[in-house]
Amino acid sequence: MVHEHIGKISGRKEDSHKGDYGRIFVVAGSPGMTGAAFLCSQGALRAGSGLVTCGVPASLNQIMEVKLTEVMTMSLPETSGGYLSVKGKDKIISFARKCDAVALGPGLGREEETKQLVAELVRGVEAPLVVDADGINNLEGHIEILKDRKERTVITPHPGEMSRLTGKDIGEVQRGREDIAKSVAEVTGAVVCLKGHRTVVASPEGRVYVNDTGNSGMASGGTGDVLTGMIASFIGQGLDDFSAAVSAVYLHGVAGDIAAEKKGQFCMIASDILKYMYSAFDKAGI
Repeated sequence: MVHEHIGKISGRKEDSHKGDYGRIFVVAGSPGMTGAAFLCSQGALRAGSGLVTCGVPASLNQIMEVKLTEVMTMSLPETSGGYLSVKGKDKIISFARKCDAVALGPGLGREEETKQLVAELVRGVEAPLVVDADGINNLEGHIEILKDRKERTVITPHPGEMSRLTGKDIGEVQRGREDIAKSVAEVTGAVVCLKGHRTVVASPEGRVYVNDTGNSGMASGGTGDVLTGMIASFIGQGLDDFSAAVSAVYLHGVAGDIAAEKKGQFCMIASDILKYMYSAFDKAGI
């Protein structure tokens, strides 16, 4: 029996092919942050996507060709420092039109030109968009850009990123997690996934889900990148954005709980969530 929190993820038909389960485009990575791009891409793939492409700065492409076996890579224009350049805008927007969902932000860095690129992509990407990490950080002071999007949008801030996005201090964010998530969802028109203990998912229409899976062992670098890939994957497989976020948050936490049982909370790492995602799906009846 499929768990009540899981959206209607389609089963696999015998005569299906890889194009039936979503084309996902991950735009991520910068010098020292290839792991974020890797984990997000693998999160999408492990969550069931048929085709995943990871777009990274050109000088990192060969590294990602080695790190990613089943994921395709795309070499994108970069700045002199090796971060994504605004010159890549048209190439990214053009490829995104062929995709079912785009994940933007993990490990991008906060160079001025990358900040400009993020704003251009949020405005211009004509596909459902999941914005995480430096995708959110680069929108600091410009939350209104999210409101202008015509396509569906999910943002996945942790409390620090929510603080920067809204201008509220972290203590205020943490004291009113549900209210803050609901307010930002209403203002931006995006589904908000405020990560942390008892992650809150809020829709612009006022729906709220508070997650009860997961554990403190997941307070480790890279776990959020896996979640971003999972949300994009579920959108690409046909779930609405709220259901995709709720399903991903729930299953991500279940995989984390299984990892904690196997490895212990002190020793588990983000890739353990990838490793035990199949067990989480099985436990949820998918």
